[in-house]
Amino acid sequence: MSPDAHSPGPDRRARSRRSAPPGEPRSAGAEDLQGARERRAIAEMRALNDEITAAAPCRAQDELPVLASGSPQADIMLVKWAPNLAERQEGVAFFGRAGTAILKSMQRLGIDPLTLYGTLCVKCGGEGDDPAEGEDVEAFLPWLSREVQIVQPALIVPMGERVVDAINRMGHPMSGPLSPSPGEVQGWTPSIEALYVPDIDASLDEQAAKRAFWNAFRAIGDWHQAQPPY
Repeated sequence: MSPDAHSPGPDRRARSRRSAPPGEPRSAGAEDLQGARERRAIAEMRALNDEITAAAPCRAQDELPVLASGSPQADIMLVKWAPNLAERQEGVAFFGRAGTAILKSMQRLGIDPLTLYGTLCVKCGGEGDDPAEGEDVEAFLPWLSREVQIVQPALIVPMGERVVDAINRMGHPMSGPLSPSPGEVQGWTPSIEALYVPDIDASLDEQAAKRAFWNAFRAIGDWHQAQPPY
């Protein structure tokens, strides 16, 4: 992911835990299977993006949706609540200050940003809008669930209590309830863990908010170190 990253393309690196161990060559069959998985994920994500772009919720607000950024086979899925102004202008999630802050945090943790996928609960609207007060947010939750199914991350990172609430309301298959406990790795589905952190957009200016975000976010480093290298 980068601050100006656009929708994922086929040149993204495959997730590391699907790679062969160092020094052990991958068979042609494994390479073919990985390539097929990646091509399928890219095609499914493009189809989903086309569906989101053509759907009614954003057209009703006379604006284009803000689409995800990063790899469609990422290990880590970051979820913000709604787009800020820079993201709405660019049409890409985690564009601008939020993306820059995440990149710096990942560099400090020594984690490759290509292992990230960043998306939003609410695909249009943002500052000054609060879809959670009405029914609009419900239209976006099936899309978020499908993103999870396509990406199949090992860790999902909800940013802010509204995101936790939305994920709990999403009804994703085999998921359990999440709590807004900063920096605590929780089980969410049998194959996906979750780590709650504060809202990144609310953590960019005030020093105490920056510290609170980092204190929770840096737990990703411990989680990443604990993952098997294959």
